[in-house]
Amino acid sequence: MDIEKKSIAQRHRYILERLRKEDEVRVVDICNELNVSQVTIRKDLKLLERKKLLFRTHGSVSLLDPYLTRDVSVSEKELIKVDEKTRIARRAATLIHDTDAIIIASGTTVLYLAKQLEAKQQLTVLTSALNVATALCRNPTIEVIQLGGIVRKTSTSVSGPFIQQMLSQFSCSKLFLGVDGIDLEYGCTTSNLMEANANQYMIAAAQRTIILTDSSKFGKRGFGRICSFDNVHQIITDDKVSENVVTALEDMGVEVTIV
Repeated sequence: MDIEKKSIAQRHRYILERLRKEDEVRVVDICNELNVSQVTIRKDLKLLERKKLLFRTHGSVSLLDPYLTRDVSVSEKELIKVDEKTRIARRAATLIHDTDAIIIASGTTVLYLAKQLEAKQQLTVLTSALNVATALCRNPTIEVIQLGGIVRKTSTSVSGPFIQQMLSQFSCSKLFLGVDGIDLEYGCTTSNLMEANANQYMIAAAQRTIILTDSSKFGKRGFGRICSFDNVHQIITDDKVSENVVTALEDMGVEVTIV
């Protein structure tokens, strides 16, 4: 597109149409596509944000407010994006082998994973989530170690200093982690600070961290920061994730699996 021949309104229309297709777009990509300086584009984006047509973050823009990750009850989350979570869980289950010792954190996507493990043999699973432990207890060949602490009722998970004490005694092959937000600049987050802290202890106790998340979590930030992408080995998500986001994650050394 020759930006010299385009009016401000036409530029704005192009930016909004681009966002409707991909949800989140990097500022540098918009500049390259329109062949215009970042100064000009930032002025455009500032005006569009003032009109509440988009939201700016560090280096990118999105149609959704990246800071709105409210603390939703797990019973409500279970009914959202069921197909995507099922597909993600099935793929994650293929990474688990008989006799593995793994950690499963809290969240509805990892709960779907727990329900996929009926055929596994002689697993040892550490978990902070009461509903995950309940689902796994139905299998007599899976040993479940329930981490202790303060129960967070909205997620039916535990957090607090007891988790650190317990996890310091274990070394697990994989951690399967759910998140409330993934931001390319800020990293992985959750809506609760104490849970973010518990997740950090889990990362330290696992050789490999695998995030299970549907594509709606990209471009969002929760209140509690869990980690940067240096601590993430793999992300499994659905096919609605932006190609730009996938490329950026892979450039940072994260394996992205799309289902």
